[in-house]
Amino acid sequence: MTNTEKNIPKEDGPAKKKVAPSLALTLKEFKDCADLIYRSLPDLALEMVFFDHLTGSEEFTREIAIPFGSAEEQDVPQLLERSQFTEITDSDALIKKILNGSVALFFHEKCYAIHVYKPESRTIQESESEVVITGPHDSFVETATLNLSLIRRRVKSSRLKVIKCEVGEITKTDVYILYIDGLANMEYVQEFIKRVELIELDAIHDANMLVQCIDDDPNSIFPQFPTTERTDAAVSKLVAGRIVAIVDGSPSVISAPASFFEFFSSPDDYYQRWALGTATRLLRFAAFIVTITFTALYVSVTTFHYEMVPEDLLLTLTESRSRVPFPPIYEALLLEVTIELLREAGARLPTKIGQTIGIVGGIVIGQAAVQAGLTSNILIIAVASSAIASFVIPSYMMSASIRLARFGLIILAGLLGNFGLMLGLALMVIHLSGLTSLKSSYLTPIAPIHLKDWRDTFIRAPFWMLKERPSQSKTSNKVKNKMRQ
Repeated sequence: MTNTEKNIPKEDGPAKKKVAPSLALTLKEFKDCADLIYRSLPDLALEMVFFDHLTGSEEFTREIAIPFGSAEEQDVPQLLERSQFTEITDSDALIKKILNGSVALFFHEKCYAIHVYKPESRTIQESESEVVITGPHDSFVETATLNLSLIRRRVKSSRLKVIKCEVGEITKTDVYILYIDGLANMEYVQEFIKRVELIELDAIHDANMLVQCIDDDPNSIFPQFPTTERTDAAVSKLVAGRIVAIVDGSPSVISAPASFFEFFSSPDDYYQRWALGTATRLLRFAAFIVTITFTALYVSVTTFHYEMVPEDLLLTLTESRSRVPFPPIYEALLLEVTIELLREAGARLPTKIGQTIGIVGGIVIGQAAVQAGLTSNILIIAVASSAIASFVIPSYMMSASIRLARFGLIILAGLLGNFGLMLGLALMVIHLSGLTSLKSSYLTPIAPIHLKDWRDTFIRAPFWMLKERPSQSKTSNKVKNKMRQ
């Protein structure tokens, strides 16, 4: 726990004595809060405290303004007896309700609260980071309650359970953990809840920030919990027996447990013919091999293993490198860093400018580097192919991890040749074999091996063949499809 966290008093401690709410105490608690609204109705002996930007104007008008606007003081007790109003007897509970979008009403030493929470939020739009050609185009937004409604709209079952947790000593961020009763393994559910409750940070702003606090191995460069902005992808995880977590304020949701190969699948695979989906998925695995080894293999061959190059290509390669004064490893690292700089610049700039920077910058810098004798034509082709192949991987987090691992392989290939390249790949496989996600194997269904799961891992088999849920979910209800061919 940090020093900042130690200085923060625990508001919900079990030993803390309850204090009756009052208007003076509430206003004192929110001192110097310019956005707090205080309204007094002397004719009704009624006072209200709330945050206007957390309440919906229509709800406020319907539940409070209209009923109390035409009432007399003797009518107020009867209005406050309606089910929408809850009597509050604890000052801390009242503060929390106000912060959660309730209006506090003080009447003759009594306090009531009514929930009219409806802040302004972004409308449902298509995900820009997970674009699909066919299938649904709606995606999650930053409001957790709206994200819950998107899932409930697709999963019309009382077996969908939602557990609410709170994370962040200061921000008090709501985290909703979803699972389908009878499908999800309760050991996974309890382990996930335990990890979330053990988080001790001042603030959690996004789902990608939360996963770093609950990873099995926080020092690994590979993501262990996939995140998605697509509603249909989250629902498919739930139906498969997995857990989904929604973080208020984040448009991404977390699913668990996960395997390494899950990051190479896309919702698009299931919205087109199975043969096309299989070909696309195999193309992604081929792209993974290309992006992680192509540049390193070039460095290895041109440094130590010229005998591997065909004679016709060897002449071209020798001529291409004849003007380059650097060893291949420096040449490759220079181009790879340049590509990463262009990629980062394109991502940070506005869309139209970013596209221009990526295309024009790549052409101009590449051509200028060749003419200046800083690099060879063949290396530019290798680096460009590796960069394009990295874009094929659907998960941005996995793509970034693979790009980082590629630098390590280039260095090993430049120092030790093909032996260094094989050593790097072996170390990567050993590392992946040791990773877990919620204590389940990260390389499922290869280690441990489950051949039936291969139908929906390396290929996308026809739906009539996908009869069982993934073995990694360890569900008691394995059958998900009773359809015959």
